[in-house]
Amino acid sequence: MASLLLTLRSSQPVARFQRCCGLFPAAEEGGSGGDRAEGARERGVCNGAGALRRPRAAGRGPPSGVRSGPQGCVQKYVVKNYFYYYLFKFSAALGEEIFYITFLPFTYWNIDHSVSRRMIIIWSIVMYIGQVSKDILKWPRPLSPPVVKLEMRTDAEYGMPSTHAMAATAISFSFLIATMNQYKYPFELGLVAAFVFSTLVCLSRLYTGMHTVLDVIGGALISAVLLILLYPAWDVIDHLLLTSPFCPLVCIVVPLVLCYNYPKLDYYSPTRGDTTTILGAGAGATVGFWLNNQYAAPAYTSRNFQLGFPLITSKIVVVMLARFFIGIFVVLLTRQLMKSMVLGMLGYRYKFPIGDLEARRRLEVEVPYKFITYSSVGFSATVIVPLLHKLLGLM
Repeated sequence: MASLLLTLRSSQPVARFQRCCGLFPAAEEGGSGGDRAEGARERGVCNGAGALRRPRAAGRGPPSGVRSGPQGCVQKYVVKNYFYYYLFKFSAALGEEIFYITFLPFTYWNIDHSVSRRMIIIWSIVMYIGQVSKDILKWPRPLSPPVVKLEMRTDAEYGMPSTHAMAATAISFSFLIATMNQYKYPFELGLVAAFVFSTLVCLSRLYTGMHTVLDVIGGALISAVLLILLYPAWDVIDHLLLTSPFCPLVCIVVPLVLCYNYPKLDYYSPTRGDTTTILGAGAGATVGFWLNNQYAAPAYTSRNFQLGFPLITSKIVVVMLARFFIGIFVVLLTRQLMKSMVLGMLGYRYKFPIGDLEARRRLEVEVPYKFITYSSVGFSATVIVPLLHKLLGLM
């Protein structure tokens, strides 16, 4: 068993998977034998992403193995199978902010409030536990070489567990569990969809060289265990979040305390900022849920889904798309406005220019900056956007 775990934790299985999918280090392939377009992909690129070149104070870099190679630059790469390349690059994006900021609001605006509430709460809890676990366990990511790394930002973080795997498992299976008794669709179809979704995201973390096999398996299993433990309390938690007079206070104070007391590292890692973003969005959305319930805000009807998807007409599709694009515009506008406003206020308070990246990484700046911005985004998505939809006759 110990030897199996060591194998799963090593970089070699990741490198073999990449080679099987047609991803090679340029030095290994010599840049020949593949599509000539690969040469353009190699120029000025480090690990397939823009080279991360920022000065690092002495003694504040990540421990050996977390970031490999000089200045985080490992090697150029050659793609011999573009189907897998684009499939796994797309799948990796399903664990990024662009997916969360589109899919979760879409569910709230077009499918069902209760389903969206459950997914957001599960997502927030799972991601917090995953992010904190990384910085407590401090397991390094795969070494390069032999692994080709296609991302640089997340390479500054530790590896175990894979939060992409955790989020994909949590979102896909919580969606399945929350809808299987409310809507009429083949359970087998939903199960296969959830499995395929989570599997693609998990495999994408191996393809991009960001995690070992053990990181991915561990992330998926931790998420599955959390789902099993939280499922019996779903209804109780949901009821408290909607009806308790203390909900807004608790949902703001508790995440803020967790963010300010995030595990400290001897170098900067984006995990604290990412965790603050997630908890802030969850807090803002939860306050919005509570407010909507208190003041009987407009609720989206999901009766068209309850009898099955064949009843979806072109008119319904147009309305859903209109809700989505109007909502996303408002959400993105809120994010941009709040970013500028909050960062400007913090810059004035702590006397630093807005473009000072090092100042923005300080605890007293990063936490309020991220939390206020994304709690505003969550609140806007659950309160402002529905009111706008009602005003425009899209309910």
